[in-house]
This record gives sequence, C-alpha cells and structure tokens, in this order.
Amino acid sequence: MKTNLKRFLLSIGIISLTISSLYASGKKPVQYNEDGDIIKTGWNLGPLPVVAFDNDRGFQYGALLNLYNFDDGSTYPNPKSAWYFEASAYTKGTSKVIVNYDNREIFPGVRLFAGASYSKEKALDFYGMNGYQTLYDAEALHIFTQDEKLLNKMEGGKYPMGFYRHARNLLKAKAELQGHITEDFYWEAGYNMYWSSIKSFQPDNYTVMEGNLYDLYQDWGIISEDQANGGLISALRLGLMYDTRDREKNPSKGIWAEAHLSAAPSFLGTTHPHLHVGATMRQYLPIIDRKLTFAYRAVYQGFFGKDVPWYALPVYTVMGSADADWDGLGGYRTVRGLSLNRVQGLQTFYYNTELRWRFVDFKFANQNIALALSTFCDGATVLQGYDLSNRTALTNPGAAVLYEKFIDTSKADALHMAAGGGFRFIMNENFIIALELARCFDKRDGGNAFYINTGFLF
Repeated sequence: MKTNLKRFLLSIGIISLTISSLYASGKKPVQYNEDGDIIKTGWNLGPLPVVAFDNDRGFQYGALLNLYNFDDGSTYPNPKSAWYFEASAYTKGTSKVIVNYDNREIFPGVRLFAGASYSKEKALDFYGMNGYQTLYDAEALHIFTQDEKLLNKMEGGKYPMGFYRHARNLLKAKAELQGHITEDFYWEAGYNMYWSSIKSFQPDNYTVMEGNLYDLYQDWGIISEDQANGGLISALRLGLMYDTRDREKNPSKGIWAEAHLSAAPSFLGTTHPHLHVGATMRQYLPIIDRKLTFAYRAVYQGFFGKDVPWYALPVYTVMGSADADWDGLGGYRTVRGLSLNRVQGLQTFYYNTELRWRFVDFKFANQNIALALSTFCDGATVLQGYDLSNRTALTNPGAAVLYEKFIDTSKADALHMAAGGGFRFIMNENFIIALELARCFDKRDGGNAFYINTGFLF
C-alpha cells in the first residue's frame, strides 16, 4: 500500500510539473468555448518525467515530451498537429524509444499519422497459444532464484522462474493517411513495418533451470525453426472509419468504428506472408451530459494464410492514430488485469465496458482541469486457435510427455475476464493521467493488476 501511495504521489508531481511547463510558455488573452472551457491556442509544450507502473512490465521511468499545436484554437480541444517523444525503461527489463507525429492538414482534407518505436524486452511474457488450451501455473512466476530453492520448488511440481518468459527486440514504424468520404465517414491507407528478433529468456544475475515454454513449443514443432527467432512483417493497409465522437482524447458521446485489412506479401520483404483483418466498434453513451458516460469497445482480429507466423499473433492493428500497433492482448491498452499475451490465436475477440464519472471540473493556472472515476469489466477469448499439434511425438518421446502435461485441445478456449476501477486527472482534454486496479476472475489469467499510465483505453 505504501508503495502504491508513493507512485500516486509521484504521479501528482508529474501533474504539477506539466502544469508549470505549460503555464511558463506565456500568458495569452483568455477565450472560452460554449462549454466554458478555456480555448487553447498556439503551441503547448509538456516536457515531463515518465513515472508509471504496469503490472506486466513493472515500474516505468524515463522522460517524454508532448507538443500540441492548437494554432488559432479553431479545432480545440483537438490539436491541429502533435508530436510525442519518449525514452523510458521498466524494472522488469524492458526499454523503449518512441516518436509519433499527427498532422490534421498535411494535405488539403488529408490527415497524416506517422510513428516509429524500438523496444528491447529481456523478459517478455509467453503463455503459449489458444488461451486455456495451454497450461498456466500462476505460481511459476514467483520462485526464489537460488538453485537449492528452485530444486525444492520443482519437487513440489512447480516450474523455474522464467518458464513463461522469452526475450525480444522489436522495431515498429508506420505512415498512414486518412481522408473524408462524407462528414463522418473516412478512408484510411498506409504502410506498417514490424521487425522482431526473438530468443530464449536469459537472466542477468541469477540461475534458472534449463527449459521454458518457448523452448518446448519449438521442441514440439508448434513453433517452426524458421519462425522461432522472429522475422519481418511489411504490410500495406486499407481501412474504413466512421467517427462521430465529440472529442478525440476524452469523448463523452458518439460512435467510433473501424475495419482494416493488412496485406503482408513477400515482395515487400515479409518473412512469412499473411493477411490480417481487424474490426473495432466503440460507442460512448451519455447518461448525464459530459458527467456520466457508459462506453464500450468490441474488437475482432483475424490472421489468414498458409503459414501465419506465431510472432504476428500479438499484433493488434491501430489505425486512425499515430500510436504503433498494440503488442499483445492483456494489460492497460487492451484487457486490463489479464496477463500480457495470455490470449493468442488465429482469430480472437475482446471487449471493454466502462462507466466513467467526471465528478469535478475547474480552472487552474489557465488550464482546464477535470477529475474522473471509472469502473470497468473487460474480457477476451480465442475464436480460432493456432495449430497446437505435436509434430515431434515420434522423434522426441521425452518432449511428448511434457506435451501431454501442458497442452489440452479437447475443449475450446473460454472467456477470460477481469474487472476493476480507476481514477483520471484530465488537463485540456488531451493530457490524461490514469491510475487503475483490476482483478482477474480466474487465477489462470493472473491476479491483481495495478497500472499508472496515460489516456483512456478508447
């Protein structure tokens, strides 16, 4: 509890620094819109330290810079263009660098989204494919690192720390254009690149017993030798979007729906060609105008092709935003509470339902400030599983024994669910700090999960 309080206080410190940096950019004549909000104009600069927490990756630290260009204020609360820079690391071994750019008027009537990121993850979660068809022992992640105690745990039927881990370096880049078909109906087109380099988990300062689930998937032939270490996904994308939101970052009413097709052919350099289809429905239903909103999101993702690579399964398409594709189902951006990468398959579905209460609005240091509470229930499931056939049963009988222990395809995957609540600090409808706590319904999906992050999920 004390640790969480410290993180909360650090977040409040971030808020203060952000307000100070924006206010220091200079006072301007104040104008108000019809909602009584101060209309922001010109450039708003927000440099601040990154202080966050993710249950899957640990405590995050680093620095970021938000640059919002509101120009003459005619588009407020949506900026005309925006930059985002971040360099940060997590205590569980992840580091990343991000650059994003969004320009509403790069060409007449056309909007540009562009971004690039690089991440290095020493201990990325890997729970296998098809959800509950792969065994997950929740206690396998919390074992002492001394050899003697590891052996004692093995005698108790547990697995060594790192069993559900692998390492990955990941480079992502995108450039997408968006334009109007009608007032609320849009076309989307772009290019996306996703390069991964994957290997077994290698701890830096302690010893683990040999073997992990990632290696076993290779022993069983589920992950083929030519896919085991990752590859390149080079894809062209087309999409349609319907958007009636009243504001982008903090909507209180409207519909935001999208459908996308990504083609990753070999002539673009893709290591294992395939098609990727995604569809997302989001709706914001006002119960009390701008104060109480019920919001939901439903997402379908499907992969098609003769040899869909396993490393593509965590990719969840993001269009209509400068953000890179989400990487892995589970966690703050997809299904809160669920362990990262717990649900992977050729076709998946997940949902979020959320009640948002904006309980106070006020002005401070020439900024529009609001505080909000929320309660939510999220869930996910595999609709079509990855092929989990044991392809080495005759040549590797030892691995076949373990296959029977860890893999059970006799039943289809079920619904993985979690619920919780959160608090948000909202400034100028764009800069949002979030604190959320979630708990899984089934211990095979995880336990309690705490997050300090930015924005709303959707």
